[in-house]
Amino acid sequence: MPKNLSPCRLALIGNPVAHSLSPLIHREFARQTGQAVTYEVRCVPLKCFVEGVQAFVDEGGVGFNVTIPFKEEAYRWVTRLTERARIAQAVNTVFLKDGLWWGDNTDGVGFVRDLAYVGISICNQRVLILGAGGAARGIISALLLENPKEIVIANRTFEKGEALAVYFQRMKGACSIRAVAISKNPLIADLIIHATSQELPLLAPKSCRGTGCYDLAYSTQETPFQKWAVQNGAANALNGLGMLVEQAAESFFIWTGVRPKDTRSMIARLLTMPSPQLKNNSM
Repeated sequence: MPKNLSPCRLALIGNPVAHSLSPLIHREFARQTGQAVTYEVRCVPLKCFVEGVQAFVDEGGVGFNVTIPFKEEAYRWVTRLTERARIAQAVNTVFLKDGLWWGDNTDGVGFVRDLAYVGISICNQRVLILGAGGAARGIISALLLENPKEIVIANRTFEKGEALAVYFQRMKGACSIRAVAISKNPLIADLIIHATSQELPLLAPKSCRGTGCYDLAYSTQETPFQKWAVQNGAANALNGLGMLVEQAAESFFIWTGVRPKDTRSMIARLLTMPSPQLKNNSM
């Protein structure tokens, strides 16, 4: 990984990005670690990702995050891929190494680190993922490394969920992974992960009773899914604010070689701020 690039010009590239908390997070990481970095937001027109990236690079950019809707375009743009990005088939972190642009995906590691910090174990647990899109794909490989007992993918379109399950069944050491169609019947799980763009899931309310629930969307307030889960008896319900900060810490480490140690105070600070609800853990 690049070591202590100084000054290090970084950015978030996406559309929209005006709402992003990422500049605040990375400025705080730079202050904590004493790294000389700048972090800006670049709103790029929807059909101009390559042009937007090239403009940033021409101005001295050495790394950037990618958010919706450009993660798959970034996957195709980079020269090299880390294993995490190759499996996710999407890139949210781009860095320069040995003259080549590399793509990584820090969503999965950010997710499991947040679970670990709040005391939620995946090992030998049944995990239910609602949704079979990019958000789900970005976290499954990291979940598999935590040795769950089973992963069930529930999607409105069964065939899409089945295709995602088959894709990850090929991973070495993969646990039981299967797809089901969402129905009115309760689905049994120890942890339910909401990974769709819908505010509320098409899921039997009894499925939440006594379970842990996690909404990949982040907000400084309770999301509609969190409220729904608690109302239906969930043991606890979290949203993706911690995941946002933890994946940002991983990106910061990739760019600078220095890992922020105090991510939890950053999360506590964000919780005091008003912000709109954001979907699919967009940066």
